[in-house]
Amino acid sequence: MHILGDKSGLVTRALLPDAAQVELQPVHEKNKPVFALERIPNTDLFEGVTKAANTVYAYDLVVTTKDGRKRRTRDAFSFLPTLGESDLYLFGKGDERKIYEKLGAQLRVMDGIHGTSFAVWAPNAQRVSVVGDFNQWDGRYHPMRLLGGSGVWEIFVPGAGEGSHYKFEIRDAHGQIKLKTDPFGFFFEVPPKNAAIVWDTRKFKWNDTAWLKKRQDRDVLRSPMSIYEVHVGSWKKKTATESWSYRELAEPLVLYVKRLGFTHVEFLPVAEHAFYPSWGYQVTGFFAPTSRFGTPDDFQFLVNALHEAGIGVIIDWVPAHFPRDDWALAQFDGTALFEHEDPRRGAHQDWGTLIFNYGRHEVSNFLMANALYWCDRFHIDGLRVDAVASMLYLDYSRKAGEWLPNQYGGRENLEAIDFLRKVNHIAHVEFPGIMTIAEESTAWPQVTRPPYIGGLGFSFKWNMGWMHDTLNYFSLDPVYRKFHQNDLTFAMIYHHHENFILPLSHDEVVHGKGSLHRRMPGNDWQRFANLRTLLGYQWLFPGKKLLFMGGEFGQSNEWNENGQLDWWLLDAGPYHRGLQSFVEDLNKLYTSTPSLWQADYDHSGFYWLDCADHENSVLSFVRQKSDGADPVAIILNLTPVPRDRYRIGLPRPGRWREVLNSDAAGYGGGNGGNFGEVFAHEHKWHNQNYSTEIYLPPLSIVAFSP
Repeated sequence: MHILGDKSGLVTRALLPDAAQVELQPVHEKNKPVFALERIPNTDLFEGVTKAANTVYAYDLVVTTKDGRKRRTRDAFSFLPTLGESDLYLFGKGDERKIYEKLGAQLRVMDGIHGTSFAVWAPNAQRVSVVGDFNQWDGRYHPMRLLGGSGVWEIFVPGAGEGSHYKFEIRDAHGQIKLKTDPFGFFFEVPPKNAAIVWDTRKFKWNDTAWLKKRQDRDVLRSPMSIYEVHVGSWKKKTATESWSYRELAEPLVLYVKRLGFTHVEFLPVAEHAFYPSWGYQVTGFFAPTSRFGTPDDFQFLVNALHEAGIGVIIDWVPAHFPRDDWALAQFDGTALFEHEDPRRGAHQDWGTLIFNYGRHEVSNFLMANALYWCDRFHIDGLRVDAVASMLYLDYSRKAGEWLPNQYGGRENLEAIDFLRKVNHIAHVEFPGIMTIAEESTAWPQVTRPPYIGGLGFSFKWNMGWMHDTLNYFSLDPVYRKFHQNDLTFAMIYHHHENFILPLSHDEVVHGKGSLHRRMPGNDWQRFANLRTLLGYQWLFPGKKLLFMGGEFGQSNEWNENGQLDWWLLDAGPYHRGLQSFVEDLNKLYTSTPSLWQADYDHSGFYWLDCADHENSVLSFVRQKSDGADPVAIILNLTPVPRDRYRIGLPRPGRWREVLNSDAAGYGGGNGGNFGEVFAHEHKWHNQNYSTEIYLPPLSIVAFSP
């Protein structure tokens, strides 16, 4: 509705393709005129003029359709924009931290009318309409308004409620009409369908206040952390083709993780992804938990259940790239909007995906707000950032001539570096106690140091070097291990450069690498003895821990995302269940012994007793608190040869309890040990004033506490 140019009355126009007759009726002021809108010949445009009023008022359109049905609705174009100048300014500047409350589909009540405001960034589009099941998917009903020079298009649609399906119909920069899904969509149809669904992710009733308070006061560097890495769709399945939903998964996963003593669960990416075999790493809906397993409320239920049980939740977050699907982010408005225009910077050759343009303010704002969104709406405790190395280096996996240097001629991606520093800083400020974890496979310096001293600002970094060296060592026939002992000791050379997590992740049990169990040498007994020793070494070595599902009971086959873990193995002889019991006891020992985690990153928290006994392939070290209190002596025998009366140096005299022995019969071992204790006497050995003789079972790890 507009005032006529001569101010003598009002004119109202509406584009209504299905209408036969249209009448305008006032809403609040009943004394205002009622008048008809007439069809302009040969168009679907209706126009009505009244001289009985000259000030705009709220009105409904009463539409009689061509098939005789009637509907009454407010005119979408009679509502003012739902985004203000400050919102658009901050978004354009890259600093609107809660842009997910402004763009996308937001349920609102405007002038007493329930509906949804839709907003999307498409600066180079010629026209944008929201289409959905509320307007017959017809782009003529709700063309959106371009808000100044912001590039944001917006409209409020009365009556479009939660559960409404929608897309954006875009006439792009080249005049081509495309249907695009919402970059800020909170919920999507189950793939391969891809319409977004209007959803309120704020309505879930959380019961984790105590957990969040505890998290805020927690020093993650000086706390125990053993992470169970899970792929939601293949942990357990109802049938060969149907996975458990988020809600169905909650109780059994909580009970299992709690029983085994893990402190955190880390989910492979849960954000919406069209291609299931990508495991979630090719994200098409960055703000939506995948609908394969339920609604956003269902995922919140799962997180809430884990928190109520005292278990933290980490998710994989993928800001390094996005797929080329033409209905998603790629060439969103006909131009390289989210990605770089030049494929030498804008495309990953290895993965066939596109790289975000981190230097564009709106793009960095999109990703920054996405990180905050998962912490805000889903109470996520940590973000494990995938493929950080691919973000840091312009020449990542590229040959000469296939990449463009930065402005200084270097190979560092300066925009991505600035983005990572900003996201890490803001995430830690906005949500104290959360952690960010870098999967970074190079020697980039100061990944886990604060931005103000030149670091990237991550809380932790995966120690990929430790993982590769350790698995390489344990895959060797023990007869050759004496030539490779440095594979196990090298990690301490650089350990204090970063805050490391020691991962045995999903990447190590796929693509022909074999399961952890299959990578161990020897017969079945030796394989499991090796595997128990490997996990014991991981748990007792400095750094936080991560183990992919199935590794805790010695999954025999490689992980297959289309199946489920081979749970039947737990009933197939003593070894698998024994390994599971070992991991359970390992977690109990670990979480109840501050010496094993309180000084993970302090120089005083670790020292070698003997790392040079190559001939016997025996390795020994001490873990202790940062003040030297409560030492734990750990000894590994990495050959199948038992070693009786092996002398080990100890820092204190008297009785030492054998707190761990991987050869115990309950774990499937041979039950060789030290009858629960040894006694240290004054006899200098391994630079210690005291020592004792112990029995080392074959292929084992043992630990002693005074």
